This record gives sequence, C-alpha cells and structure tokens, in this order.
Amino acid sequence: MMSDNNNQKIFNLCCIALTVTSMTFAIRAGILGQLGNEFGLGGTELGWINAMAFLGFPLATMVGGVIYNAIGARKLIALAFICHLLGLVLTITAGGFWGLLISTFLIGFANGAVEAGCNPLIAETYPDRKTTMLNRFHVWFPGGIVIGALLSNLMTGYGLNWQWQVGIIVIPTLWYGVMMLKTVFPTYDDKLHSTTDNLRNLFNPLYLFLVICMTLTATTELGTQQWIEKILGASGASPMLVLALITGLMAVGRYFAGPIIKTFNPTGVLIGSALFASAGIYMMSIASGNLIYVAAILFAIGCTYFWPTMLGCVAEYTPKTGALGMSLIGGVGMFAVSMWNPVIGGWIDTASEQAQQMNLSDVEANIFAGQTVLQNLLMFPLILIVAFVILYVLVKKQTANAQVASSN
Repeated sequence: MMSDNNNQKIFNLCCIALTVTSMTFAIRAGILGQLGNEFGLGGTELGWINAMAFLGFPLATMVGGVIYNAIGARKLIALAFICHLLGLVLTITAGGFWGLLISTFLIGFANGAVEAGCNPLIAETYPDRKTTMLNRFHVWFPGGIVIGALLSNLMTGYGLNWQWQVGIIVIPTLWYGVMMLKTVFPTYDDKLHSTTDNLRNLFNPLYLFLVICMTLTATTELGTQQWIEKILGASGASPMLVLALITGLMAVGRYFAGPIIKTFNPTGVLIGSALFASAGIYMMSIASGNLIYVAAILFAIGCTYFWPTMLGCVAEYTPKTGALGMSLIGGVGMFAVSMWNPVIGGWIDTASEQAQQMNLSDVEANIFAGQTVLQNLLMFPLILIVAFVILYVLVKKQTANAQVASSN
C-alpha cells in the first residue's frame, strides 16, 4: 500500500501530463491561421496536420491498452514525455507541411500515451474512489484547454508568434518529466489484470454500439473545437475566448458530475448532452457578435459529459472489457476525429470558393464559410440523439433481462 502523500504525487503528475495534452489541443487550434499564412497551407492541408494529432492519439491508446499490464504506467508515461518534448521541439523548428505533419503526430502519440498510462494508474491508486478521482483527473482536459486558449489569446495580442505559443507548453512538459523521475510508482499483480480476457469481451454487440457512438461524440466535441479559430474568426467574437468559455464550463461540469449522473443515469445524460450540443452548434451557425457566447454555453453543456460518460458506460454496461475496452474506445474516438479533420478542412475550402463566386467581401466570405461548416457539423449530434435513445432502450432491455435471470 502506497502512502497518501505518494498517491497525491502520482495524481498530480497525471494531472500535469493531461494539462500538457489539452494545451496542445488549444494552442494548435489558436495558431492554425498563422500556420496557414506562414507556410501557404490551405484548409485541407491544415486538416491533414490536425489529423495527425488525432491519429497518433488512438495508436498510442490502443497499443498502450494492450501492453499496460506488461510494462506498467511508468514506462508509458516516460514514452509520453519523450514524444511530447520531441514533438514540441520539432514543431517549433518545422519548415513546412511535412515537418508539421510529423511533429504533430508525435504530440498526438504522446497525448494518447498519457491517457493509456494515467487512467488505469489512477483507478489502481484509488481503488475505493475510482469514479471520483477519474472525474477529477478529466477536469484537466478542459482545464488545460482553458489555460492554453487564454495563453494563446494573450500571446497573440502581444504579437508573439506561433513558435512562442508552442514553446510555452515545454514548461509543464519538463515539470511532469521531473516529477516522473522523483515519484515512486506502485506495482500490481499482473495475474489480476488479464488482457486476454478483456480482448475476448470486446465483441459484445453493446460495446460495439458504444464504439460507433464514440466516433460521433468525439467528432462533435473535438472536431468543432479544433477548428474554432477558422470557423469563428470573422464572427465578431473572439474564437479563443469562446474556446476558453466552452472548456471552462466543461471543467466545472465534470467536477460536479456525480449528482447529475446519479439523477439522470448515464444514458439519460447522453441524450440531454446530444440535445444541448445540437442546439449550441445550430445557434453558432446563425448567430454573430455576443450571441456566439450564448451559443457556446449551450454547446459546452452538451459536450461536458460526452467523453467521461461514454467511458462510464463501458465500465458499467460492458465491465468485462476492462481497461482495454476503455483504452480502445478512447482511441477509436480520436481516430474518427483524425479521419474527419481533412473533411472539415475541405468543407472550409469549398465554402470559401462558393463565397468568392458570390462576390462577398473577405469578412462576409469567412462568416459564410464558418456558418456552412457548422451546419455540416450539426449532423453529428442530431444522429446522436437517435443513437442514444436506442442505447437507452438497449440498456433498459439488458437490465430487465439481468433481473429476470437473477430471479430464476
């Protein structure tokens, strides 16, 4: 049994590593325009660069989920640190499209290794408070995005270029690297954690349905947030402040998630989330100026519980998939976002071309392109409303069958 002090050190280390992960999301969203201007990159090319972050992430979570029981959390987190540091340095020194593509993949791989290493580590460190501590841990994904978005907005305002904005992430990266060297990691009996048994249970129809839903929830949340600067740049609202507002509300909502989940149950929360996300994206597609902030609040309410509640559904409704099931569903979600990013970038290019043919001014063209892309993104949460109603019925049926089986 580890001491409470060491357990707190482990938790703090994980939180700082997750903060680095989320800062990379926020600052990359804030500098897309600068990257496009400096290197002459179009929306589709920027989409491929974005896609590398979401491709590296699932590869790391999938591999990490498989090998976690064999190599342990320390080596996975050490791998994350090396890839974070290397990816950030290569980004700063990138000379164009291919340099940005490779460096962004490394950062995405590091982000996935953090998730693969830290989620089961926290669950093992706090066996009697798994849900509480995992919720508090995941506060730092939106929390780190708030930090990154505000820093990006502030540094842009002072005329600091994108290299400085990426460089600021090196500070917390070195911080968690030093903490990793000084922290004693727990050891566990590998026989109690069977990856083979987890693998057998992945082909549960309910788990596969949850995987499909995860591709849509992840794209609704992260696909929209990653393009916030390009989509809302001419709307009259500050894109980075909108991103900070969204993720700030998400951080608070996740910290106090317990009573809401208890009241409405996971499937009820997911249905409500899809409704709010749909309303938020629709309002952002037609609003301008300060109304954008109101739309962002609705969107934030919708996205707050998507990711952790999907993980909770896996743990609650398909428990035999274990840690591997949780790692894989997160990886699949990020992989879906990686595949949709170039498509979203293509939507922006197509809408911009349409705007030029309509002889709109530059500002009007950017507004038109942003609203068009948001209307396309709206299809994801609308599909989710139907999917989560189906999930509610499936879970209700599964619960009823379990009760009948137990009574017999």
